[in-house]
Amino acid sequence: MILVTGGAGFIGGNFVLDWLEAVGEPILNLDKLTYAGNLETLASLKQDQRHVFVQGDICDRGLLDQLLAEYRPRAIIHFAAESHVDRSIHGPGEFIRTNVEGTYALLEAARAYWSKLEDAGRAAFRFHHVSTDEVYGSLGPNDPPFAETHPYEPNSPYSASKASSDHLARAWHHTYGLPVVTTNCSNNYGPYHFPEKLIPLMIVNALAGRPLPIYGDGRNVRDWLYVGDHCAAIRAVLAGGREGETYNVGGWNEKPNVEIVQTICTLLDELRPDPAGPYARLITYVKDRPGHDRRYAIDARKIERELGWRPAETFETGIRKTVEWYLANPGWVANVQSGAYRDWVVVNYTAR
Repeated sequence: MILVTGGAGFIGGNFVLDWLEAVGEPILNLDKLTYAGNLETLASLKQDQRHVFVQGDICDRGLLDQLLAEYRPRAIIHFAAESHVDRSIHGPGEFIRTNVEGTYALLEAARAYWSKLEDAGRAAFRFHHVSTDEVYGSLGPNDPPFAETHPYEPNSPYSASKASSDHLARAWHHTYGLPVVTTNCSNNYGPYHFPEKLIPLMIVNALAGRPLPIYGDGRNVRDWLYVGDHCAAIRAVLAGGREGETYNVGGWNEKPNVEIVQTICTLLDELRPDPAGPYARLITYVKDRPGHDRRYAIDARKIERELGWRPAETFETGIRKTVEWYLANPGWVANVQSGAYRDWVVVNYTAR
């Protein structure tokens, strides 16, 4: 069995589904079920004996110790995190609590559990810390992509909290010998994505005839990684990654935000035409957010060289699959758009 934290969130939920399909090994899934955690994502596993779900907080050390003692996982894959930059600007405290204090609690619980394992179990155990490219800061238009050796230069409360958690994971390996591996991924997209992030927000707003808000001039560049490819990368690192190492996971798809939105509009024009006219008519430029990093790009050659992983999806194939999924699953989308979500959209975008 493996323990997955945050397994009802976007990336974690996709990983749970992917793991059980591709590997079949049982999963203990610990998730606090905050606004972005959604058990509907895992509805197909309701009767699956291989999936054990526990609602709980990674800051709860007593619960962590209890679960590790009871289920004795051979690995921990740590997704649980507050992850939205705009939310971190409005309220950084929860990001410090979950991303820093929660990671600390999990590392300490893992260390106590790991230290008592028999020799073979100790040697095989892994703590896989899932992080972000945002810890590296921002790139200029002609700078080379982020390699694993790039200095940390976080620019938002979110990225600073994730950088802190990365440093804790590294320190627990070098000080205590805990067998840690870390992955830093670029922007994920795909099914089951909570509609606060760029791609699902644009799809959901377009279908509802609402404005498509783009920050600043829309030329901020991101590298885009299809979530299914990210899941495959995590499986590869867990199976063969060297302990103490960091692996960058990217999609080799650098694109400015405005191009992403235009691509979504074009796909929707094809797949679900709006009688009112092309969806691009809804594009609206709004005031930029504070500290908005200009460009991220991932150099993913290390994971390809050492583990043979490379993304299977191009952006063109991945974004089409994503739009088609949202069109086919209106019930899931409607159910996650609660009053709290609508209030958040008003707070973040109306003032802009």
